[in-house]
Amino acid sequence: MKILTTKEELKKELSEFKNDTIGFVPTMGALHSGHISLINAAKKECKIAICSIFVNPTQFDKQEDLDKYPKTIEEDKKLLIKSNCDFLFLPSVKDIYIPNEEYIAPNIGKIVNILEGKHRQGHFNGVMQVVEKLLRITNPTHLYMGMKDYQQFIICSKMTKAVNIKVDMRGITIVREKDGLAKSSRNVRLTKEGREIAVNLNKRLKKTKSLLYINNIKRLEKKAKEYFNKIEEIDLEYFEIVDKDTLMKPTGKKKKENLIALLAAWIDGVRLIDNMELS
Repeated sequence: MKILTTKEELKKELSEFKNDTIGFVPTMGALHSGHISLINAAKKECKIAICSIFVNPTQFDKQEDLDKYPKTIEEDKKLLIKSNCDFLFLPSVKDIYIPNEEYIAPNIGKIVNILEGKHRQGHFNGVMQVVEKLLRITNPTHLYMGMKDYQQFIICSKMTKAVNIKVDMRGITIVREKDGLAKSSRNVRLTKEGREIAVNLNKRLKKTKSLLYINNIKRLEKKAKEYFNKIEEIDLEYFEIVDKDTLMKPTGKKKKENLIALLAAWIDGVRLIDNMELS
């Protein structure tokens, strides 16, 4: 695996593969088996697999969260080598952003202001900004993203079309612990007790799916919120059931088809997200 720290170095290396399939996996490091599943998918479908590790400051709405984001670069390198990743891109903030740079986000509709966007002001503008930059640097044929960040995947899909970047989007299934908790770099910040409590996120999603055809959507959301309100250690931020293509509330006769439940909650001062397709 070649490790490159500037966009000029990476572009020079990739110039040899202009006619080949290139799979790109953007990450912020603290890698786990969920990230490696993206690398594995890229290796399976493409000739070249590139992983970037860049903790992007523009997508954090709180400086504290940015400061606490785990950094495990040496362990990350070992995992990537083991997974036969071809290139690791490790840029600095200066290499990605120009000082005082202004960003005008493409207009992709209300989707950036709901769910995660409602609770993390400016988050998705930062995501779109850095993903667009990284795509223009790597110029891949395929982009691999985990479906735990479901809204992010949908938004990046819309963004690439809006800015005319041609890339095949690949959403890879959530990797979970044996007890159902979604793999996340943030999980390492949970206490032992918090880690045990966190299992309730997946439990409720599974329960919601099992009840889909005997309850209406508003009642399902209400029951989920009541469930979490009874667990003192969980501070639920949102639990919503929406159309999985638009992320808007379903309407019409087919409102129980094509659904996904998404949630965000705080445990031990750590913000966790998860989702599950219901139909």
